[in-house]
Amino acid sequence: MNASLTSTPRREIAPELARSWLLVAATRPESFDAAAASHADAVVLDIEDAVDASKKQSARADVVRWLSEGGRAWVRINDAGSDYWADDIEELRTAPGLQGVMLAKTELGGQAMDTYNRLGARVPIVALVESAIGIENASEIARAKGVFRLAFGSGDFRRDTGMSADREAMAYPRARLVISSRVGGLPGPIDGPTVGSSHPILREQSATTVSMGMTGKLCLSADQTPVVNEVISPTRTDVEWAHEFLADFDARGRIVRDGSDLPRLGRARKIMQLAEAFDVLPVAR
Repeated sequence: MNASLTSTPRREIAPELARSWLLVAATRPESFDAAAASHADAVVLDIEDAVDASKKQSARADVVRWLSEGGRAWVRINDAGSDYWADDIEELRTAPGLQGVMLAKTELGGQAMDTYNRLGARVPIVALVESAIGIENASEIARAKGVFRLAFGSGDFRRDTGMSADREAMAYPRARLVISSRVGGLPGPIDGPTVGSSHPILREQSATTVSMGMTGKLCLSADQTPVVNEVISPTRTDVEWAHEFLADFDARGRIVRDGSDLPRLGRARKIMQLAEAFDVLPVAR
């Protein structure tokens, strides 16, 4: 079992490494504190899809109040083409606990850049890509000023395109986001959520997330977060291999023997970086 599933105190994870991104409906302010105390690496208060139009103003006010009274979280705001986007930005821009903004339905780099600039050019933007147009413009979005990470709004993307949720059908948009993130110099993208309460399915889909090169996943409930954290973290066996490889590399004077050494060296160093961040120990001897 990975360290993320133990009872050790919750440690803060840097947002560029954050694995589990917990969406919390802004209509439930009584749940904000519990979400912040959960295993989630990042909490995202949702004033977009989770909030009916008639409740947008009151939900936004509850979020701003919580962020002004010591709470810290990201906020998913309404898309740049909506009637709510400007008000979301205006009311959130001075909230002291605002860690960043997730911009819904991002289709153009300019939408993310305008959001960033209106927020005072100091708040990082996770661009949530949810349509065919957004996927095709993913590299432009990844290069836009202020964009910190890309995320996949898989449900809306499937609705937009008529594609199924099968791993094969979703391989293309996931790959586009991974490659675009790399081209834009961003951390790995955040995958869409798993719907339902089955942890075996969540574990399987989180493994697909990892296999595609994505490094985070949206979560719909707090009980999903420790599973996502475990699957996206390096395993203790991985850490043991990395430790042994680096020790051997140092012992032989850091001499590269063949073409496979450099890729393995890069992988080993990345594993050790993540192991330290996530407190994953090698297999006990």
